[in-house]
Amino acid sequence: MALKLLDRLEEVLIATLIAIATLIIVVAVVHRYGTSASINLAQWGRSIGQQWLFDGGRAVFSFLRSINLTWAQELCIYLFVWMAKFGAAYGVRTGIHVGVDVAVVRLSPASAHIVILCALLCGALFTFIVGSLGARFVWHIAHTEQVSADLEVPMWLVYIAVPLGSYLMCFRFLQVARQFWRTGEVPQHDHSHVDGLDDLTPLPALAPNPLPDHGATR
Repeated sequence: MALKLLDRLEEVLIATLIAIATLIIVVAVVHRYGTSASINLAQWGRSIGQQWLFDGGRAVFSFLRSINLTWAQELCIYLFVWMAKFGAAYGVRTGIHVGVDVAVVRLSPASAHIVILCALLCGALFTFIVGSLGARFVWHIAHTEQVSADLEVPMWLVYIAVPLGSYLMCFRFLQVARQFWRTGEVPQHDHSHVDGLDDLTPLPALAPNPLPDHGATR
């Protein structure tokens, strides 16, 4: 039950981060091009003598200029960092990460079993070391007054993604290693498969429309 809850929270967090980052990027792009387009609209209205276009363009420009989105790029960077850290752990659990097994497939089953298990344990050890170093760094940053440039949030809130994501990835490596020790199988992902497409109803084949029968050719 606890593992299912952790899996669900992991998926919800990644999806939420992607959705928020995408929304912010769209809003920022519309804001940027809307500002320049409103200036062009005002200039064009003045050039053709249409005062209402000039006033409308100036009103839109004034409204967009009053919206401060200088923080959008910084926030998106932080969101993608968090998404990458937790997405890496999700990739270990689901087998999405691409692996090179040219040498492993040439080994005997017993030798391949040992190599794969050692690789998983090495991944767990590496991510544990990264998480521990990240935790020490976050502890140091938390005792300073360092804040981000635009959002002005404490930087330890940003960097805490490193130990959290790394420790979660370490747990996923141990989880997969335990599964491989018991069953001899690791999670596999079909990269040619797209989730959701199997649920769609296939469209019927389009047959050519028959020509209308207007009687015999004379």
